Amino acid sequence: MTDPRPNPAPPPATDPGAAVPPAAHPEPRQPIDRHRFRRLRRFLLRTLLAAFWHDLLLNRPLLRLLRSEPLPRWRAVARRYRALAVDMGGVLIKLGQFLSSRVDILPVEITRELAGLQDEVPPGPFDAVAAQLEADFGRPLEEIFARFDRQPLGAASLAQVHAARLLPGADGDDDDGGGDEVVVKVLRPGIGTLVETDLAALRLAVRWLKPWRRLRKRVNLDRLAEEIASTTRAELDLAAEGRNAERFARDFADDPQVRIPRVYWQRTAARTLTLENVGFVKVGDHAALEQAGVSRGEVAKTIYRAYMQQIFVHSFVHADPHPGNLFVRPLPPEEAAAAGVEVAEGVPFELVFVDFGMVAAVPPRLRSALREYLFGLGTRDSERIVHALQSAGLFLPGADLQRLIDIHEDLFQRLWGVRLGEMREVALAEARYFLREYRDLVFELPFQAPVDLIFVSRAVGILAGLATSLDPRFDPWAETIPFAEELARSELAPGLQATAHLLAEQTRVALRLPGRVDQFLTRSERGNLSFQIQLTPEVRKTLERLERTGRRLTWTVAAAALLLAGVVLRALDGTDPVAAYLLGAAAVSFLWGWLRGH
Repeated sequence: MTDPRPNPAPPPATDPGAAVPPAAHPEPRQPIDRHRFRRLRRFLLRTLLAAFWHDLLLNRPLLRLLRSEPLPRWRAVARRYRALAVDMGGVLIKLGQFLSSRVDILPVEITRELAGLQDEVPPGPFDAVAAQLEADFGRPLEEIFARFDRQPLGAASLAQVHAARLLPGADGDDDDGGGDEVVVKVLRPGIGTLVETDLAALRLAVRWLKPWRRLRKRVNLDRLAEEIASTTRAELDLAAEGRNAERFARDFADDPQVRIPRVYWQRTAARTLTLENVGFVKVGDHAALEQAGVSRGEVAKTIYRAYMQQIFVHSFVHADPHPGNLFVRPLPPEEAAAAGVEVAEGVPFELVFVDFGMVAAVPPRLRSALREYLFGLGTRDSERIVHALQSAGLFLPGADLQRLIDIHEDLFQRLWGVRLGEMREVALAEARYFLREYRDLVFELPFQAPVDLIFVSRAVGILAGLATSLDPRFDPWAETIPFAEELARSELAPGLQATAHLLAEQTRVALRLPGRVDQFLTRSERGNLSFQIQLTPEVRKTLERLERTGRRLTWTVAAAALLLAGVVLRALDGTDPVAAYLLGAAAVSFLWGWLRGH
């Protein structure tokens, strides 16, 4: 439900399927903090070296005996990361918040270590905030707001929020919201330098990860880093965030259960955004929800439905749905009846979204693929799902589509109906079966991650963790089927334009068919037909085993030659140091060949 009063705002984006374009960057590109960069580099180097040693070198037959338990080790890494993020702030906190919400895939011991990042961000000094506000508006603070609370309502990684009240008629505008209670989002002073430093560390991490061939084959690391950088910098443009909020308000204008706060443009500047105060019950405050009589299960369903609408209908997604950015407003009975809000159990409520700095637009080339995927999921059609994922560019060239269809069939049979709260345990229990039956897919992983879907996937990941925490019994399958059926009915409704298009396409195919048949027969008569043969996974695996055996044999022969030369030289002259070098080289060659052969 949105505010009916007019809101003087910049014009929206012309393409309804595109992200709202950010304004020019509010400040020149900032230099980096060298001391901060060195700290981040040390942490990154230490983590990557430990992962390389424990999870790659020691993760081999026999050497696994020397490998420490991974869970305590990664819990210690999470603890160190949390301490570093709280101390340094910036982009580190946003990454930690994302990981802390992935309770559906990460062990609870790790997410618990990172969970404090949701509310451990210390606020910036008030004097610096006030000075920044006065610089933005060119006047003293008391001439900007009738009241501005010194203590912030909340502090995030890039900005903090203060409660305030507008001055009546401050701009000589009868509809400027004079006297309204508002919240003011203010960028942290000096945040530009922190962000540029963290992004420089991200670029360094990409350079260090590029040698990992398996990761490089599946993800364009440079494009991913650039996408993260552009999105993070866009979050520093609070005017663009205001336009995003109004885009969401238009998208959900007909949904009485979703509320978007009003933007007060007269009190919005380069580093300041003033919004309607919607500080109701936080979605993560389970005790407060239960005390208000709101069903946590109904909240989970409403959030899920809202995101299905964003992804598959509006193609514009709130990409940061962590618990600090979602509120629940219990509705009085008369207001709920007037708005037409009904819930199956508990008190009616509104779901309130805030913080629209991180959004994701689903590009046109992916919209039809995502909808096909949804239809396939709703009808349990594995072939349709695989072809939808293929058209979305998710599979590497040469991927065995039939094997992918088979594994989706098995996934439906074994995981359909499993609730999110049980997903991780069930998936772990089924891991042995899938490893045995689909070993070629598990180890080859013929997938790639299109950058367009990274932030949509991020939102879905956080959403899964949020829904699990609200209601461990939440059944996404039961919620998906009605939505898919409704979307399919609307898409497949007969229309003259769609029918004419279909007939025209079939006519074009029919007209081209005789020419293609004649071409095929002509090439057949001339002996110019060519065929493309694709190896089956079993044959490909056999060839790979032969290749590994050949590598092992080559290095073994080299090691034996070095060993023989060292032994002979030692027998002839026991004091010659070259003999020791040859024996050492033989040992290194044998170990290297053994490792390369696995």
